[in-house]
This record gives sequence, structure tokens and C-alpha cells, in this order.
Amino acid sequence: MIVEFLAAGLALGTPILLAALGELLVERSGVLDIGLEGTMLVGAFAAAVAAQQAGTPLPGVLAAAAAGVAVAVLFGTAAVLLGADQIIVGTAINLLALGGTGALYREVYGETGTSLVLPTLPRIELPVLSKLPVVGPVLFSQHALVYLALLLVPVMAFFLARTGLGLRVRALGDHPRAAESLGLPVRRDRMIVLAVAGALAGLAGAALSLASAGSFVEGVTAGRGFVALAVVVFGRWSPWGVLAGSLLFGVASALQFQFQATAIRLPYQLFLMLPYVLTLLALLLPRGLARAPLALGASYERD
Repeated sequence: MIVEFLAAGLALGTPILLAALGELLVERSGVLDIGLEGTMLVGAFAAAVAAQQAGTPLPGVLAAAAAGVAVAVLFGTAAVLLGADQIIVGTAINLLALGGTGALYREVYGETGTSLVLPTLPRIELPVLSKLPVVGPVLFSQHALVYLALLLVPVMAFFLARTGLGLRVRALGDHPRAAESLGLPVRRDRMIVLAVAGALAGLAGAALSLASAGSFVEGVTAGRGFVALAVVVFGRWSPWGVLAGSLLFGVASALQFQFQATAIRLPYQLFLMLPYVLTLLALLLPRGLARAPLALGASYERD
């Protein structure tokens, strides 16, 4: 029972983890992309349409990544290249995504919409770990995006701490003027980071519509993009901290499903609130020595 619960928490936390890792990379470069919710929503819609049309989930995953990149480039063009306020642009992206996907959903599937039954991502058993007694067949039998998200955590931790490119990204977020004085093209590099993060946010949407939900409805992200933003802060701008925050949300989500399945006579809305309340409470924990990138959210203009 506990193993199934943990496996469900891992799967439910994967969309948050993918989106939060991308946002972590963006924030370490000095950009605050609060349009993450909209990017995930567009990715989820693109994944649903492409997977349904093709009858297989792989085109949906690729379409979601491409859609996420497109939204990120749109955000970056306004906020990074043109110097618009990042908060306002991100808010506009969220509103545009919510209205745009809703309108397209009705256009493609009718005025009242329809209940989509999508081809879902198949489970993959890891050759050795899945053979472990008790935990192996359940915990290590997940879809590919779960494994991708978990693999990206140590990769991103090593990238940011141990590579020249990682140092370059951190320099963009802490001292962009000093970085440009050394010949680094700040705006171009930030656009590249945004594109990578957009692809991850799109994959997060794909994980939601092709695995966690197995369908698409309007507003299917249900605030998960904002939770991913909170998870980055909770994780102290560290990939390992982001993993912990994402697992917390995933386990809380699995817990609220468990509560709804019991005979407890309480409004189901209270159970739906549980993952979000726990995420907010986690933000109240002491931050220690961690700090946000010094130039986070500030538009960069050349002298």
C-alpha cells in the first residue's frame, strides 16, 4: 500500500518537477518567468491534440516540447529582447494561454467540448530495479517522463555547479553587466535558457495530459505552474531542493486522492486544497543561507 502511494506521488509530482527545473534554470539566469502556468497549459493542449490525431503519445510529447519553446520565445521576445516588465508579460502569457487553449479546444472538439480519451504514455520497467522484491514492480515501473525528470536533477546540479556553461548561466543571474563586459551576450544567452526551460514546461504539460490526467480539459494545469514557481523558492534555487518540493506536492496529491476514496464526510474541496496548502506551508520554512539570484526579474539594458 505504501509503495503504491509513493509511486503515485512520484508520477503526480513529475509535471511539477519538469516545470520547476526549467524555471530554476531561467531564474538562475536572472529572468522571472511567471508565465509558466500558461506554457504548461499550451504544452498539455498541444500534446493532447497531436497524440489524439496520431493515435500514439510520442508525437504528443514532441508537439508539447515545441509548443513550450514557442511560448517561451514569445515571452523572451517581449521581456528579454524588448525589455518589457517580466511580471506583466508573464501574466499576459497566462491569460493568453488560458483563453487561447479554451477557444481552440471548443473549435476543434465542439462548442461544449468533448471528453478526450488520449493514448497515454506506456509504463517502462527498469531492467534491474524493477526486479527488486515488493518495491521494484511498482516504484520502478513508470512512464518515460518520470525517469527523464529524475535524471535531469543530478545532471542540472552538476551543470550549474561544475561546468563552465553553468557558471555562465549563474553569472547572467547575478552580475549580467560584468558578464557582458567579459564578452558574454546576455540577451542571447537568456533566450537560449528560456527556450530550454520552455521545452521542459511543455513536457510537463505532456506529462499531465498524457499520463497524470490522461485527458485534456480547459485549465487542466489547475495552478501547477504557480506551484512550480513556489517549488523553486522552496528548493532554494537548487535542483535537489526542487526535487524535494516536487515530491512533497506529488505525495500530497496522492494523499488527497486517498482521502477522497475514504468514507470521511467532508467537502471534497478540502481535499483538493491539500497539495497547495502544504506547498504554501513549506515556503514558510527558514531559508538558511540560500538567496535568489541578484539580478532576478530586472530587465537588462546596455549602457
